[in-house]
Amino acid sequence: MAEAVIASEEDIRAGLSQHLTRLWRYGVVLSRQRDVADDLVQATCVRALERAAQFTSGTRLDRWLFAILHSIWLNEVRSRRVRMGQGFVDADETLVFDGARQTETHILAGQVLQRVQALPEAQRTAVFLAYVEGLSYREVADVLDVPIGTVMSRLAAARAKLAEGMGMAADGKSSGGERLGNGNE
Repeated sequence: MAEAVIASEEDIRAGLSQHLTRLWRYGVVLSRQRDVADDLVQATCVRALERAAQFTSGTRLDRWLFAILHSIWLNEVRSRRVRMGQGFVDADETLVFDGARQTETHILAGQVLQRVQALPEAQRTAVFLAYVEGLSYREVADVLDVPIGTVMSRLAAARAKLAEGMGMAADGKSSGGERLGNGNE
């Protein structure tokens, strides 16, 4: 779905409100913490407004905002490493789900989310952008600033890890023969 061309800071400000929920979800996927996701979205909005002139007309605002949020997150991870004097800071917290799970579908969804949250950050990010946000592999590569082959590799590895223990074959096929994916393969 092509998005309208954004031409001014006012238009970006208006466009931000349409993407806040999606940005917050991406922030939660990256940080695994809701309060950190709030901070990431706020910083993304500020940076987008400050750098409105850098937005390329004819491109999608959501991709630009995801790239900004991703960049802010990477800067935060790097600064944590420096402050703590150690390698990557792994967030132990996972999403907390309210309410009792009533159906098998909810249980399965919870298991899938847990497995997705347990993926390495690079795979988890690629899964979120491709399968939750519906970006094409090329768009994911652009947001993450990596080659498209890297995106494909991360997604293949993530699918294999998710399939383990979920009653699926390593090739991503369920017992019914359907394939995991978003149609971008």
